[in-house]
Amino acid sequence: MTWLEFSGHNITRRMYAFYSALLLASLLRVTVGAKWCYESQVSCDHKCKGPNEWADIAPTCGGTSQSPINLVTKKITFKKSLTALEFYSYQETFHSVITNNGHTAKVNLSGAAQINGGELESNYKAMEIHFHWGKNGSPGSEHTIDGEQYPMEMHIVHIKEMYRSVEEALTDPSGVAVLGFLFQETGSSNKKYESIINALANIAHPGNSTTLQSLSLDLLIPSHSMLTSYFRYKGSLTTPGCTESVIWTVFEDAILLSKEQLSAFSALQFEDGAPMVGTFRPVQPLNGREVFYSRCNVVFVNTMLVVSAVLTTFMTLKA
Repeated sequence: MTWLEFSGHNITRRMYAFYSALLLASLLRVTVGAKWCYESQVSCDHKCKGPNEWADIAPTCGGTSQSPINLVTKKITFKKSLTALEFYSYQETFHSVITNNGHTAKVNLSGAAQINGGELESNYKAMEIHFHWGKNGSPGSEHTIDGEQYPMEMHIVHIKEMYRSVEEALTDPSGVAVLGFLFQETGSSNKKYESIINALANIAHPGNSTTLQSLSLDLLIPSHSMLTSYFRYKGSLTTPGCTESVIWTVFEDAILLSKEQLSAFSALQFEDGAPMVGTFRPVQPLNGREVFYSRCNVVFVNTMLVVSAVLTTFMTLKA
């Protein structure tokens, strides 16, 4: 190789390295500079990436196995092997903090409480709780059932016990198991939720945290005997980066809170001071995925409602 050839080769390598570094820096600026937000936050004054643009920040958000989804009871598959989940140390009291992280109210857990059974391939330990809600008790759940959106949804995020963090577990296609609980409005307050509801007033602004009074996971969910009816499917995280490593279990029986308790979540604020409302991702395409159900009484219940309606109409006409 002549000096001229060597020099030209050197310049080419330097130019390649320069443009590669420039491209990387540009990509990093897009990734780091772009902020994701919910649809309720998108406005002329607040230019952030809403759910329709999340794939610009995290390409996985445009994947084919995304969550949440609409659970259509007429199209689910009954699976006898989906037995009742087993809950370990859910009854044990714990002390933790609840934080406004700018997107939701989040409670960190130690991993002491675990779940198994229901075709889960391992023990999964509980790492966090967070919520998704509408506005003052209006529709705000992420998952819907036959198109019905509930006022709120709670996620208890679990990871395989071999992993140390959610981030590490997400590298495993089945590393994360999330339990989804839907909420409905009732006329009276749910005393079991007082610890969380009372704490919300102290975390109005992003970054605020406060200590929770001692509580247990069992206090926050229906009795175990009520948790035998659930939907199961393979999906993703419902916030960027939308990693498709989640085994979803969404329970059919809802948790009851009063209008005032549901509205307390809407008193939290986003970073710009706007009310933290509409903190849910819209339902995503199923893309051929199969949704399973642990018992066969969903169709049976719907059938009974139809039969009851027909009989009522018949008796009314006869009278």
